Amino acid sequence: MDDHGHNRSTLPTLYVLDTNVLIHDPNALLNFQEHHVTIPMTVLEELDKLKAGKHSVAAECRQAIRLIDQVLGEATPEEVEKGVPIQRGKSGPCGSLSILMSKRAEPLTWLPEDLNDNKIINQLVDLRSRNPGVRVVLVTKDINMRLKARACGISSEDYHTDQLVDDVNLLSRGYHNMTGSFWDRVNKVETRQGHGRTWHQVQLTDNLPAVHVNEFIIDEQGFVGWVKGIDGRTLTILDLHQEPLLHQEAWGLKPRDIYQSLALFALLDPDIHLVNLSGAAGSGKTILALAAAIEQTMVSKRYRRIIATRSVQGLDEDIGFLPGTEAEKMEPWLGAITDNLEALHMDDESTHGSVDYILQKVPLQFKSLNYIRGRSFQHSLILIDECQNLTPHQMKTIITRAGTGSKVICLGNLAQIDTPYLSATSSGLTYLTERFKDFEHGVHITLQGVPRSLLAEYAETHM
Repeated sequence: MDDHGHNRSTLPTLYVLDTNVLIHDPNALLNFQEHHVTIPMTVLEELDKLKAGKHSVAAECRQAIRLIDQVLGEATPEEVEKGVPIQRGKSGPCGSLSILMSKRAEPLTWLPEDLNDNKIINQLVDLRSRNPGVRVVLVTKDINMRLKARACGISSEDYHTDQLVDDVNLLSRGYHNMTGSFWDRVNKVETRQGHGRTWHQVQLTDNLPAVHVNEFIIDEQGFVGWVKGIDGRTLTILDLHQEPLLHQEAWGLKPRDIYQSLALFALLDPDIHLVNLSGAAGSGKTILALAAAIEQTMVSKRYRRIIATRSVQGLDEDIGFLPGTEAEKMEPWLGAITDNLEALHMDDESTHGSVDYILQKVPLQFKSLNYIRGRSFQHSLILIDECQNLTPHQMKTIITRAGTGSKVICLGNLAQIDTPYLSATSSGLTYLTERFKDFEHGVHITLQGVPRSLLAEYAETHM
């Protein structure tokens, strides 16, 4: 898929896009270079059905429809069926777009036509039998549909244009653990003091891993360094002393290990505008983010409010039909946040009273993703939970909403993707981690699983 441009077989290629590809990336039809892209009528109908109302994908559907309309412009019905050139700025037309109509008099008997997927596959079988000279490729994020298409003799592929890594294990974890001492691995170092901080200029050697800005270096001797600049072969490292890191506190919460300390350090640093925390269930993502958020709205008053949202699979669509206010509808997933607040206030006299008290006092607003689109939030802490269920496009839509003086905190666990069309490599969380690895105001930390209990730890490894 990544080599659309290089696949110069003699046959012209016709890429047929399924609905889920356009939802995943509304601009997908522009990513097939010189090839012919076609959209089945059935897909247009599906987009049309989904574009209205409360669906979490409504905005993507509308954007895809607008783009299709824009490309087809004033074309006649005949041109729309044959293919309209896709204009791309100065380079002139490159590739074309058409709508695939059903032209058959008698129904095909390949697959029963009760499902839209089957209708599309039947159309492609028919199309190929009528145009043997054309290579037809179905592009869909639905693995089951890819299997069905192959069974009917149609090539099919996943859509990978926004997939930046092939293996999630290659993603940065945000820090490098070194055996022995870090200083044994460097040739030349210049140390300077300034404003109560210690800076090291280090010459890169081959014993050092490839580092990116804002990653941390941790060695076994207790050295913790923060990479603040990379200039050719020279690293600028800020020395973070381990003791103060481990003794930080936010709203009464102390970190449990060095990784939580680094996360809390980044959450509390006013110069870091994006914190991306990933890690298994129970690794402390939510509680660290909440403690830091409350500390910075209630105590240091750096931010005016906290906006919390999460990708709720299935809930966005249903939220319109449940009785009750928005706050009551968000109750099921508020549980996760209130549980964490309770944990922060376990030692208080009356726990429940204090959680209600905080929810009254803390400027904490829970919003559905649909609410966040099209708004801009100034001086706010935007907390996005369950980021692994967002597509790269949805991720971009939310992060671009951060206004002046705002900070975005993304939490997620790539092992828990609940969306049928996303995998760990195509998730918005992976996309974000990879795209922002050179952003000098962003920090990514993969937290180590801190087991919730002996029972949970045993279940995690044995079940």
